[in-house]
Amino acid sequence: MIRIRHLEIHLVHSCNLCCEGCSHYSNQGHKGILSLEEAERSMGLWNQRLNPHTFSLLGGEPSIHPDLAGFVALSRKHWPNAHLRLVTNGFFLHRHPDLPAVLQRDPNVCIYLSIHHDAPEYQNKLRPVLDLLRNWHRTHGIRVFTYLSFKHWTRVYHGSGNTMEPFQDGRPRQSWEQCPAKYCPQLFEGKIWKCAPLAYLKLQDAKCGLSDSWKPYLQYQPLAHDCTDEQLKQFFRREEEPSCGMCPANPERFKLPLPLRT
Repeated sequence: MIRIRHLEIHLVHSCNLCCEGCSHYSNQGHKGILSLEEAERSMGLWNQRLNPHTFSLLGGEPSIHPDLAGFVALSRKHWPNAHLRLVTNGFFLHRHPDLPAVLQRDPNVCIYLSIHHDAPEYQNKLRPVLDLLRNWHRTHGIRVFTYLSFKHWTRVYHGSGNTMEPFQDGRPRQSWEQCPAKYCPQLFEGKIWKCAPLAYLKLQDAKCGLSDSWKPYLQYQPLAHDCTDEQLKQFFRREEEPSCGMCPANPERFKLPLPLRT
């Protein structure tokens, strides 16, 4: 078993928000959910080889999934000692009245509420979510952390849809050093991917038909479950690699437009 700091899994690829420049491409209108059966198979391929300190359930927006509580239980089955983190914008948590009881039974799990804007329209919409989570904390002892995502937003590509283009700074080491997701490998389709922008890039290409600029990154090879122990160790030891060049060497911060869909 190799100890790693973090592993993430997408429960859904869609999102109710439309955050410009989302590094998971969840603003691009993707569809599809991960079934519990598929997740069971994928986790089972790695649960005897990887020991993550933190295992994150996210998307997209994970609370779109109709069986969110089932994923918490499944994740705990495969990684009994990991800190489980449910990363959500919170707007659909009310759809899961069975979730608090599942979380209450697990002292090493938390809801990680990602807040994507400070505009009054967004904050007004968020107020019932905060009230719900306060109630869950008060009555069930659910641990909740909030993160002001909009304050740390940077571009990881230019454009959108079929006009999307990678950065071409040519400094993959500096891109890796600046990367906010450099310790966020993805479990996707039974394989381990270095990061979300690489893992879900092929979904974007299939939907939009990306330019030839993306070909080197679409050829990225994730880690398969039948890799050797040495290949596994090397994968998690590796820092920058050529694929890191698709992202900026110098982060570009910008004011995130209001992400509420009309």
